[in-house]
Amino acid sequence: MSHAFWSSPSLPDRPALAADATYDVVVAGGGVSGLLVAVLLARAGRRVAVLEARRVGDGTTGHSTAKVSILQGSRLATIMEHHPSDLARAYVDGNREGQAWLRRHLEENEVPHRAATAWTYATTDEGAVKVSAEADASRAAGLDVLRTADIGLPFQVTDAIGLADQVLIDPMDLVRSLLAELEAHGGVVHEGTRVTGADADGDWLGVTTDGGHHVRARHLVLATGCPVLDRGGWFGRLTAHRSYALAVEGVSPPVGMYLSVDPTTRSLRPAGADGEVLLVGGNNHVTGRGPDEAEQLEKLASWTRDTFPGGRITHRWSAQDWHGPSGLPYAGPLVPRDDRVHVMTGYAKWGFTNAAAGALVLSKRILGGELPPWEHAWATWSGADLRGIPDVLKANAMVAAEMVAGHVTRGPLQRLTGSHDDPAPVCTHLGGRLRWNDAEQSWDCPLHGSRFAADGSVLDAPACRALDL
Repeated sequence: MSHAFWSSPSLPDRPALAADATYDVVVAGGGVSGLLVAVLLARAGRRVAVLEARRVGDGTTGHSTAKVSILQGSRLATIMEHHPSDLARAYVDGNREGQAWLRRHLEENEVPHRAATAWTYATTDEGAVKVSAEADASRAAGLDVLRTADIGLPFQVTDAIGLADQVLIDPMDLVRSLLAELEAHGGVVHEGTRVTGADADGDWLGVTTDGGHHVRARHLVLATGCPVLDRGGWFGRLTAHRSYALAVEGVSPPVGMYLSVDPTTRSLRPAGADGEVLLVGGNNHVTGRGPDEAEQLEKLASWTRDTFPGGRITHRWSAQDWHGPSGLPYAGPLVPRDDRVHVMTGYAKWGFTNAAAGALVLSKRILGGELPPWEHAWATWSGADLRGIPDVLKANAMVAAEMVAGHVTRGPLQRLTGSHDDPAPVCTHLGGRLRWNDAEQSWDCPLHGSRFAADGSVLDAPACRALDL
């Protein structure tokens, strides 16, 4: 599979942590979440270190379709199914503030971006019902959406709603800009440095890394998708999803950003310096439990060739996102009543506005400032999660079924071991039997979404220890 489309000039390597150190705040994870909260804290004069296991922006951030939108498919209707309407309004208010922060940053730092209308649309009767529900939820939450089926797509649309003046970016341009601001304020970034643990050290935390070094910090922020510390049962609250994307040249992309709510979703947006490249996404499934991954990519490619004939597919990739049971994101303490270790996660594919809002919440918590009035929509421990318990139980029932099944994968292991009979390797997190991802040449865990490269190195949390192949 090709790398993600985003091809900004390569960022200079940041060296791995080479010695023990002391900081006010350690941020685990160098995606947009970690960089945003690090920038806000560094601006306030805190000594901040970002520890990234691979390269900054190399995870979900650099594999996203980078829509900075408050209209988010059927997200608001989903939230309102589980929660009182005031939580949906708080969610929208937080997304507004997060988007406004990002827009100011983009403008002040001359980061390329473009305004576009975001569309939630349907091509089926089933999808049209969802569009109608999202229209009602959006208006109840304070979004001035317009409704029409004429949205400029080259196929029939049964219903759609739109929200004007949303933002499209190249995510790696944003990463570069955040890095520059962080380092200008004295923050440091260490790549190739994986956080593996944290323990109390008096009023401090002792953070350990895979290189054997120790970092003392007042606060630790886990911006790793699923937290790498097994505290608070987060791996049982979150579900990892993978979805697929293509870049297509030689066609005329529609001018807006689009997401369908049909049973088989499709995401569309223009990209490139002049909007000349079409990005197509879709075919979401739970990590390690979906149908054949290479087949999912080919189905997406086939749909693209049929719908936008004459184009040339230049890139194919996929991304991992984390979904929580309450339909809401998280930014707060990892465990109740402990403001030393924090978590940012649960964006369910809408990481840019949610991460910016979460970073505003966490920076206020760490700095001791007044929390924004909408912060309860990002609460990590609240009654909102109690309303999500049925979904947690359902998700964990699927995990239990996977553990009982303990299936064996043969084909890929023949390539690795030369044997037809060896069982698939076991996840180093909680012992799940891994499945081979034939599209990305990776081992994926169907229990909690950990992923490993073919050589056994860790690609995605919650695992933080490599396979012994």
